[in-house]
Order: sequence, then C-alpha cells, then structure tokens
Amino acid sequence: MYPEALVKPMKEDLTNVGFLQLISSEEVDQTIQNSKGVLLMVVNSVCGCAAGNMRPGVKLSLQVDKKPATLCTVFAGVDSEAVSQARKYFLPYPPSSPSIALFKDGELVHFLERHHIEGGTAQMIAANLTAAYEAYC
Repeated sequence: MYPEALVKPMKEDLTNVGFLQLISSEEVDQTIQNSKGVLLMVVNSVCGCAAGNMRPGVKLSLQVDKKPATLCTVFAGVDSEAVSQARKYFLPYPPSSPSIALFKDGELVHFLERHHIEGGTAQMIAANLTAAYEAYC
C-alpha cells in the first residue's frame, strides 16, 4: 500500500480531467453495471510507464469528439478493494497494472494490458484508444 500523499498527484492527473476515482467494490459494481453507452476504466499505478505513457496517452485520447461518456479510475496498490473488483470485470485478462478497459453498456469490449502500455508511447496509446472509441462510441 502506497502512502496517500505519494499517489495524490497521480490520482489528480486523471481526476482533474474528469475521471471519477472509485475506491470501493460497491462503487465499481454500481458504475459498471449502471453504465449506459461507453465507459473508460483506467487502472492507475505509481510505475513509470503509467506516468510516462499511460496517463498522458489516456488524456491525449480524450481530445476527440467521439469518446466515452463515463470516465473512471481505480488505483493499484492503494484502492485494493476497488482494483480487485474491477479486475473481475476484466476477465479473461489477468491482473495488470497499469491497464485500460473500455466497456459498452457494461460489457468489456477493449482492453490494454501493461505489456501494451510499457515500452509504448503516449501517442501510440492514444491512437489505440481513439480507434476503439471510433468503433464503440
């Protein structure tokens, strides 16, 4: 578990652009199960690939007209209950931090695992997500 003071700016990197921070399993269930349209769920992390590639790529991907209606995030290593619950919705994909999931009407339709994020660029992640938004939004 990481200290809240350490992760606060990392959480705010997404919440400041409209992401809802989910911290309990109930919030995860309610958000995913009641979502209409497209929902973007980001599993945030303290790792370098989250800071250097994932968060910038996610934010860049949202600078288009066709994008998810709902934006939410859970933080690995901090909000363990929420992360564990979110990962149940990501099956059959194994646990991965960071990762990015796209749901349409509560169904998982697109998923980026850590190995898709690590070693990539923010632009590559944004392009991948933008293509998914085109297909599902």
